[in-house]
Amino acid sequence: MPAMLEHTNLTVSDPDATAAWMCDLFCWHVRWSGAAMQSGRTVHVGTNTHYLALYTPGSPAKPSDDNYQTVGGLNHIAVVVDDIAAMERDVAKAGFTPMNHADYEPGHRFYFLDHDNIEFEIVQYG
Repeated sequence: MPAMLEHTNLTVSDPDATAAWMCDLFCWHVRWSGAAMQSGRTVHVGTNTHYLALYTPGSPAKPSDDNYQTVGGLNHIAVVVDDIAAMERDVAKAGFTPMNHADYEPGHRFYFLDHDNIEFEIVQYG
């Protein structure tokens, strides 16, 4: 059996606020939340099998470089949906700006930046 990706840990400014919009947009749920290292807080948000760990040390530093130019930088997080048009409307209603639309084999995609400038790719296959 191949290894399975369980979670990714991201540093965000407000894990509760980030988890809230993710729950609304992606129909995810909070799996766990609580105290974390460096007097911080973590919220695990996702599905029953996969999640994002949203961490803040309390006073996170802002990134200073373009992640696509930084070794070890996070480029984007991709989320697969069944109805990309509906998701694009929901992303805009949530206050984010859909951008970089593209059709490619085997699907369609667009991107948006969240409040922490983390890039998300929304993709629909087929």
